[in-house]
Amino acid sequence: MIRFQNLTKSFRVNGERKVVIDNLTATLPAGKSLALLGRNGAGKTTLLKIIAGTMIPDSGDVISDGTISWPVGFAGSFHPELTGAQNVRFIGRIYGVDTDSLIGFVEDFAEIGKHFNMPVRSYSAGMKSRLAFGTSMGIRFDTYLVDEVTAVGDAQFRRKSRAVFKERMQQSSAIMVSHQMGDVRQFCNAGIVLEKGRLQYFDDLEKAISVHQDIMK
Repeated sequence: MIRFQNLTKSFRVNGERKVVIDNLTATLPAGKSLALLGRNGAGKTTLLKIIAGTMIPDSGDVISDGTISWPVGFAGSFHPELTGAQNVRFIGRIYGVDTDSLIGFVEDFAEIGKHFNMPVRSYSAGMKSRLAFGTSMGIRFDTYLVDEVTAVGDAQFRRKSRAVFKERMQQSSAIMVSHQMGDVRQFCNAGIVLEKGRLQYFDDLEKAISVHQDIMK
């Protein structure tokens, strides 16, 4: 269960305050993998970051009774002077998992070769994304926050990413942002639509997609 209590977030845009999350109070049920739908700029990524705790709301709270991932594939928290392996070990210690097992999983999954033991500052954007996605999948969470990450890498790596993510979804749930309705239908079984700072929950995924598509018109 994830509950939003009087959640508000705004930004200053051209000297004016733009509200993207407007005094939101809602409860997302446990055990559902949710498609988070909405137009560009509606605040979907902002909401994911607030749920993850990587962005602070103007006011209100996010309450959960389970473990929640950071946004899957987000590489912004890696220390550039540490190697990939050192970053993974540090993250493993924070989350209280077996660090040797996590490092072994990520090294095998990310497929970045010798770069795994080189400073992250030397990585390309693609290598950082592979490292971040592998680290996310290497730690078991009750809810994974996903923002288009199955698009990372070449076709073979995308297939592998989808396979491991699908395996995780057998025991966990997700909140997933995607503009690809095929991905939404593959991984999600309910939907939420964010529009003008308000959130609508739909137990019927197809209804959520329909409402989203009407908004996009």
